This record gives sequence, C-alpha cells and structure tokens, in this order.
Amino acid sequence: MAAALASTGSAAAQSHNVRVTVTDLRSGDGKVLACLTRKAKAFPNCDKDPDAISATVDAATTVTFTFRGVTPGEYAISLLHDENANGKADRTLMIPREGFGFSRDAKIRMGPPKFADAVFTVDQTTGVQRIRMRYLFR
Repeated sequence: MAAALASTGSAAAQSHNVRVTVTDLRSGDGKVLACLTRKAKAFPNCDKDPDAISATVDAATTVTFTFRGVTPGEYAISLLHDENANGKADRTLMIPREGFGFSRDAKIRMGPPKFADAVFTVDQTTGVQRIRMRYLFR
C-alpha cells in the first residue's frame, strides 16, 4: 500500500481532507495520477481547471492518498494507472490501454462518466472515496 499527500491548487481558510483508496490495480508498475475538480467542463482530465488539485503516487495493488486543503463544495475525482509512467493515457484505436477510475466508482459506458455520476460533496467531515481501478485490456 502506498501513501502520499497532495496539496496543489488553491486552499481557503476553511478546508477539509479527502482520503482516496484505490483498489484492484493490476500491477505495481508506474504511477497513479489523480485529479480532483469541481468544474463539470473540466472533468475527467482537469486540464481546463486551474484550481484542480492533482496527486501522483507510486502504484501498488492498493494505494491510499489524501487531497488536503479542499474547500467545501461538490467535486469529482478521476484516476489513471500510468503503468509505463509516461504521464499520459496510452490508447489503442481510441481505447484506453491503462487503468482508470472515478469517484463514487462511477461506471463508464460509451466514454467516461458524466461529472454528475462521479460528483460527491466535501463538507464538515473528512471525505472518503473508495475507487476501483478498471481496465479494458487485461
């Protein structure tokens, strides 16, 4: 089990922690890349959200990390198991070859889930998300 702390992005006076446990990684190779966003238009890759909080942790069969300094509100998390640690989602014919996951363990259909399917609320209590890594190729 790997543990790490994440704290990039803006933080306000009233902030909380969101603890994330990721299960079912097929290997301990590479990294797990994660981002937390409150903007539906930026989900799932967070590139369009300058306030997104990101984290990178070493892969293992199960990883746990914490987003710190999260202001109250509604958020969604997206994950990538970057097995070759090249910093991007590798694809074959537009289909992800590496693992992925989303908060509330949102399911994929013809593409990533909508923000509304992955959204959760960060409030007075410490948030906890348990996400299962999924792979289209084994």
